[in-house]
Amino acid sequence: MKKIAFRFCCGLHLGVALLGSAGTQAYAQGTAYPSHAIELVVPFQAGGGTDALARAFADSARKHLPQNVIVVNKPGASGAIGWAEVANAKPDGYKLSLVTADITIVPHLGLTKLTYENLTPVARLNVDPSAITVRGDSPYTTVEAFLDAARKNPGAIRVGNGGNGSIWHLAAAALENKTGTSFNHIPYPGGNPAVLALLGGHIDAVTVSPAEVYPYVAAGKLKTLAVMSDKRVKGFEAVPTLKESKVDLSIGTWRGIAVPLSTPPEVVNVLREAIARTVREPALRDMMDKQNLGFSYADQDEFKAAIAKDNAYFKSLIGKVGLRQ
Repeated sequence: MKKIAFRFCCGLHLGVALLGSAGTQAYAQGTAYPSHAIELVVPFQAGGGTDALARAFADSARKHLPQNVIVVNKPGASGAIGWAEVANAKPDGYKLSLVTADITIVPHLGLTKLTYENLTPVARLNVDPSAITVRGDSPYTTVEAFLDAARKNPGAIRVGNGGNGSIWHLAAAALENKTGTSFNHIPYPGGNPAVLALLGGHIDAVTVSPAEVYPYVAAGKLKTLAVMSDKRVKGFEAVPTLKESKVDLSIGTWRGIAVPLSTPPEVVNVLREAIARTVREPALRDMMDKQNLGFSYADQDEFKAAIAKDNAYFKSLIGKVGLRQ
């Protein structure tokens, strides 16, 4: 199975330098953009890792754009509602989208005709793996024990996710496919509601990102059994990867910024320059570190290539696990 690489971009400083002339030229030529507030649509519920990153990004971007970036949550259809709103918006740079790996998933599930090609990627901000997390008082203390129980009692273990067809649902489905297990998948309108359900004892586990469970893991209310990444995750150094347990699976999400198709190149370049500078802000990086959001900046070309690669990966995976509706 194709692997998803979780890595940092090493060319950040070069990207900023190359973008500088393009962005400032737009102002020099009399372009007013942006002359009023910019809306950043987050296609998921407030409270999750995606929402937290969007709000921290918007706060830090104030230093690098002459107008505020305002976060608006538009949840539904595994992200498709929010993405469709931006895809259909006027391509003037005043409505942006926070895009995630789900945009390379939901079309292959048959849930929407919208694809990543309906938007123009601008830059990637982060990459996060999925993680298997249970309650602090769960009888499962290792991922091996968790998987053994799932094999012995097919469909008995309730695993919450961020919605049918979401990346966290697909992560659990991929785990089933790799290990010969069967879970009872319980959808919620976002990662945070799923985590709250786990805290309340309504489900047995979640397969959301480490960032979305970190505060509760740190407090001892939850415990993470394994991360679905190639390497151990910062802040979860004591938690093994699935590969350490002989399960060859790496899967997760990324988050970035996109705009409608046909957005003028000079406007895109202003945003690229602002984003490249914003991701260097200590406040944003500190927030990402505290919430265990993996920093992984990628400028437009690299981001586009990564999205296309993931699109092919998830198309193949969805065919294997039979999730298309």
